[in-house]
Amino acid sequence: MVLWLILGAAFIVSLISFIGVLLLWLNEKAFNRLLLFFISFAIGAMLGAVFLDLLPEAVETAGAETAFIYALAGIVVFYVVEKFLHWHHHHEGQHAEEGTHKHVHPVGYLNLIGDSIHNFIDGALIAASFLVSVPLGIISTVAVIAHEVPQELGDFGILLYSGFEKNKALLFNFLTALTAVAGALITYFAGFSAQTNALLISF
Repeated sequence: MVLWLILGAAFIVSLISFIGVLLLWLNEKAFNRLLLFFISFAIGAMLGAVFLDLLPEAVETAGAETAFIYALAGIVVFYVVEKFLHWHHHHEGQHAEEGTHKHVHPVGYLNLIGDSIHNFIDGALIAASFLVSVPLGIISTVAVIAHEVPQELGDFGILLYSGFEKNKALLFNFLTALTAVAGALITYFAGFSAQTNALLISF
């Protein structure tokens, strides 16, 4: 019973990724006007969540030294990934004929990677909450949905801004959102400890 509740909650959270469809109903002028707003909002929401919620929780659970080591490791890993994608982007551009296809800026791929990790952790936290109690799981799910709405709008905007076509942006945004289901399943069957979740949050 609890497993089905966990799967249902994680899948509902994943469906929030389709909220980007709302942006497609806007005309071009209104769309472009709101696009940068949602991108800025997503960045602000991400920074606020990290420094005001996730990192302090990780410090409290795993200890300051361990939490900050994992946080630093996360920064270094994403820096290396960004440099690799940036190099790959220009390397392909040198061998392609001008105007044959549209390149996607590396920030789009970084957003997909970061969002996958973010949603995986959301799924893990939802599962862990349901394993404590059903009411706590429901509360956690509602909280995740509340912050996922603006987050997914911003993520969709970032994908469009970085060069993804609208249909591909919706598809990839949904695929990364499905990592919440993966995180929930792994947590349910593996039984991650509170400290392990804290270290994932730090990263």
